[in-house]
Amino acid sequence: MKGPAGMTAPVADGTSDTRPARWRAGLAILSGRAARPARALIAALALLALLGGGAPAEETRALKGVALVIGETQYAHLGALANPAHDARSIKTLLDRLGFDARDAVNRDARTLRRDLDRFAEDAAGADVALIYYSGHGIEAGGENWLVPVDADLTALDKAQDRLIPLSAYLRRLQQSVPFTILLLDACRTSPFPPGASLRPSPADRPVPVGAQGLAGTAKGVSVIEPEATPQSESGTATVLGFAAAPGDVALDGPKDGNSPYAKALLKHLAAKGLDFGDVMTLVSQEVYVETGGRQVPWTNHNLRQFLYFGLAAESDAGEEASIRGERRKLLLAIASTPEDRKRLVETLARADAVPLDALYGMLNLLEPGGAKDAADLDRRLREGAEKLKGFLAERRALKSEDPELTRLSALADEALDQGAIRTAIALHEKAKTRIGQLSPAVEQAKADVMAREIEFAQVYAASGRTNILAFDHRKAAADFKAAHEKAKTWDTGLAFAYKLAEAGALKDHGDFKGDDAALQQAIAAYDEALALAPRARAPLDWAKAQNNLGLALESLGGRERGPARLEQALAAYGAALEERSRARAPVDWARTQANIGNALSRLAQRESGMARLDAAAAAYQAALEEITRARLPLEWAVIQNNLGSVLEMLGERGDAARLHEALAAHRAAAEEMTRERMPLTWAKIMEDLGNALQTLAQDESGTERLDESVTAYELALEEITRQRMPFAWARIQGNLGNALSVLGERENDPARLEAAVAAYRAALMARPRAQAPIEWASTQNNLGAALKALGERESGTARLSEAVAAYRAALEEKSNGPLPRSRAMSENNLAAALMALGRRTGSRETIEEARARLASSWDIYKSLGEDRYDAYFAGQLAEIDGALGKLAPAAGP
Repeated sequence: MKGPAGMTAPVADGTSDTRPARWRAGLAILSGRAARPARALIAALALLALLGGGAPAEETRALKGVALVIGETQYAHLGALANPAHDARSIKTLLDRLGFDARDAVNRDARTLRRDLDRFAEDAAGADVALIYYSGHGIEAGGENWLVPVDADLTALDKAQDRLIPLSAYLRRLQQSVPFTILLLDACRTSPFPPGASLRPSPADRPVPVGAQGLAGTAKGVSVIEPEATPQSESGTATVLGFAAAPGDVALDGPKDGNSPYAKALLKHLAAKGLDFGDVMTLVSQEVYVETGGRQVPWTNHNLRQFLYFGLAAESDAGEEASIRGERRKLLLAIASTPEDRKRLVETLARADAVPLDALYGMLNLLEPGGAKDAADLDRRLREGAEKLKGFLAERRALKSEDPELTRLSALADEALDQGAIRTAIALHEKAKTRIGQLSPAVEQAKADVMAREIEFAQVYAASGRTNILAFDHRKAAADFKAAHEKAKTWDTGLAFAYKLAEAGALKDHGDFKGDDAALQQAIAAYDEALALAPRARAPLDWAKAQNNLGLALESLGGRERGPARLEQALAAYGAALEERSRARAPVDWARTQANIGNALSRLAQRESGMARLDAAAAAYQAALEEITRARLPLEWAVIQNNLGSVLEMLGERGDAARLHEALAAHRAAAEEMTRERMPLTWAKIMEDLGNALQTLAQDESGTERLDESVTAYELALEEITRQRMPFAWARIQGNLGNALSVLGERENDPARLEAAVAAYRAALMARPRAQAPIEWASTQNNLGAALKALGERESGTARLSEAVAAYRAALEEKSNGPLPRSRAMSENNLAAALMALGRRTGSRETIEEARARLASSWDIYKSLGEDRYDAYFAGQLAEIDGALGKLAPAAGP
């Protein structure tokens, strides 16, 4: 007996939820001078940001810092760059504010730039810290990093010692005279020289190839300039090397007359208070990563272990802007430590839904820890949040209010949301709502503008509701949308409908996530109110949307109830939606409602015998797939395709054997699109369903090929669906794996396979306790009994047979009160078989008489269901038992 196929639940707008996928995130940590390049950021430095955090200023000597800021833009013979000159001026202004003695060098030719560097190396003597920032073209060749002045051309490659600037020599000079050296290179752009170009470091040297990606261009990684073992370096010289992009990647240019992503991140975070310098560079790296949508990640190498203080601060730590900035920085530091699988998930969602990484990571940060039941729940909720975020961003409009404070707070809340500072956004919305409370009495006095102000207030409540949804507080979001509806209902029926629909959706989500049936009932009532606000004749598609989403709430509640009434109501609501949501008018929405119909029918079919519901569910899924095609919506297509496969499999189990092959093909097709790399957990669920289909097909075959393939599919699923991540799903797959191994053991007469099946069943029972999943627990006990009986019949003694009897008894203890009489009849029959085997081996008349009673009880259940197809089997078994009893002495009297 397989575990449940598991149908995918739809989301509130009528689309199918693609369900769990691995969280896409991660961090590669480098440490010390031997740090190796990696995709995300480097190790944190044990050094304070360049401003007075940590120790109080009066206890820390202000260090003398000197800086040379270079920007090469106007190349005479090579491709011009848009940003470096502007970057250099902006960085110099920041360093001036921080207390550096900074000078800039913009658009320098080789002679002038070499002179600037020589003078800087000489003047830096006696300083505590020397910082060089370079923005422009740069190349790597022969293990050396070369700066490219504005007068460079192809001939410079043959006269590198005169026309290009080698960095290592100047870095060594600074290391010999300055305790701390910081080199920040925004030069990881594509090489400006032709592909295959080579450079001659000196006339005596052979040509060496020029890297294709500027300073980060070799496959072996960035050429790291190490400090020489001078007395100064041995006694404490420290070096920080910051590159704008990871090894092998290209740094991006910013907008014309703007800043590059790396310079922009330095300007935003170099002045951060209270952080060590390692965390500051982490902020810079993650800022670039987020702002470029994951296309660029800076890389840093360092051996700096000092606390630096320059005595000047460049930013305030008071006010709402500081709160946004502070939460943003905490979020960036959290991103740096996010596991790689979750980082990949966030990046995938951002690309798929065209939403910013900032807000998605903010949502992830609020979900962990404790915001979700398990990894699958976290995956599902983040995916739904991403879909809602996409809609919110499309709907968002700047609030135009006559009250400056309300306008200010709303604008700041939008900014906070854009920065992923969701908690601050919520706090700002709370302040805006408090401000509404302060303004409301005056509004009552100004009747002329009541309508406009009420609509403004509704927008504020709705914006707060959307933000609370992103924080996964659906109950609070529902209250906000209800308040927005109350504000808008007198003035704007369309807005009132939208807010009531949003309130119902938030209540439904709360009911789904928290297992709150009362919330689902409230959602159903709210959908009914929404339908009253959108009469079918006036707004047919809005009415159809409300009907579809009403069906979702009814289906969610019906799935938790024994009776079919709610599920039938859900089907009626979906059918009503299709009357207006026609294929011609709204093809994709029509298809999504068809998929929802398939889900509801499959739920009903699992509670009934017969094939009519399953045939109808299959037809609904197939209709949905006519519009939700693999080319148009590949992930939705894969989910519906897999659900279709589960329905086809149930049809095959109920007698239509040809459907089993169709089910297998459907699962295989879904797995081709929903790959392990794209969505690991959803792929794993497809592997489980594939294993189920293979196992079902194998029941009517004599060989073991399909069973072996089924075992492989289950084992692959268990590589992603672990006990720690998804204990119930892991237990279900262990049970299905046990079924396949048990059948293999009997067909191959292999006790080792049977032992493995027993181990799988017992693992499932440990992870899925009886109190939490009684029906599934009973089914696993039944299957454990079958494996133990098969082992007992192959062994001498009675231990295994006694264990089998105990397992069957445990299953019947739960099934005796259950709603599934056929399942109870099956376990009664299985217990009878185990008792008969045990009685024959022990010669116990009492055991065989119990076997007869259990068999008769199983037959009675089938008779009560009107099924006579097993009559010959039961009659023959009872005759065999009576024959065995006739050969035994009568039981002793009392």
